[in-house]
Amino acid sequence: MDTVRTLAAALLTLAPLLVACTQDDPPATDDAVGTITFDGGTTLDVRVADDPDERAFGLMGVESLPDDEGMAFDFGDQPQTGEFWMKDTLIPLSIAFVDEGRRIVTILEMEPCEAEPCPMYGSDEPYVWAIEANAGWFERHGIEVGDRIEEIDGPIS
Repeated sequence: MDTVRTLAAALLTLAPLLVACTQDDPPATDDAVGTITFDGGTTLDVRVADDPDERAFGLMGVESLPDDEGMAFDFGDQPQTGEFWMKDTLIPLSIAFVDEGRRIVTILEMEPCEAEPCPMYGSDEPYVWAIEANAGWFERHGIEVGDRIEEIDGPIS
């Protein structure tokens, strides 16, 4: 009987963790939103992912994005060289990697991936921001490698 009580107590303790691990919702965020203005005045409204959990979840499970909305992965003042992947991301995306001087150093097109191994997408140079938008967004707006971000409004460093 003690074994059954111990097992029951353990399950009750672990139940909230098991439920949290199986949810498709993103991690809790402060819903930080910003606007990025590129050379020429084109703007993109972005949800800001500025902590490891938000950056890891990204746009997983998102079924659609409005035309001029996306996500900015903010790494502060710590240049990165890591790669992104599209595991459990449902929509094709474009990604622009931005260096400390606000210059776009790489733009890539990324395809959804349902099962591993998923392709990895990396920058040609270190970056402090990665900006995701609907597939083809940067090309449609004439934004290219070498262009700069003019202005950043909101909680982006």
